[in-house]
Amino acid sequence: MKRSIVLLVIVLILAGAAVYQNKGKHDDALAASSDMLPKPGYTAPTLSLPDLKEQPVTIGGKKEQLTLVNFWASWCYPCEMEAPDLQALSKQYAGKLQILGINATSADKERQAREFVDQQKLSFPILMDRDGDAQKLYKVNSFPISLLIDSNGIVRERIEGVITKAKWQGFIDKWLDAESEQKAGSST
Repeated sequence: MKRSIVLLVIVLILAGAAVYQNKGKHDDALAASSDMLPKPGYTAPTLSLPDLKEQPVTIGGKKEQLTLVNFWASWCYPCEMEAPDLQALSKQYAGKLQILGINATSADKERQAREFVDQQKLSFPILMDRDGDAQKLYKVNSFPISLLIDSNGIVRERIEGVITKAKWQGFIDKWLDAESEQKAGSST
């Protein structure tokens, strides 16, 4: 009996020591995983995806202009709501802003995605994420999610969900102005 009590006390002491040593590590791991998001101030992951004509298009890295990357799916009602605004923005900021729509093809049906593009009359490049690689790299688990990436490949905004066209214009104008100032400063 005494032996059982001694063993129980030893087990409880060891368990307490293990809990004490690992206290906070779970929270640290969760914080580290959220830090892995491509978020403002960090470099956007670079990869290449095929467009609707099977031509490769590179996402991330240095570009000549500001880029808006929009992750969407054809079955996503909020994506349907924001599509006309994205199309209008692509016309309004032509030559200053590149919009890339990334269809979550691994969670969607390609035929429905193509029909969505036709119905919405989207004229900006649509890329097909057939294997879900872009979703994994950009930590996308809901739709729509959009990122504004500057010409140096740095994420400037990460927007989850739908925002108004006016808010988009504010973000775009802010970062276009910042890029103009940066180019003006580097040429002097």
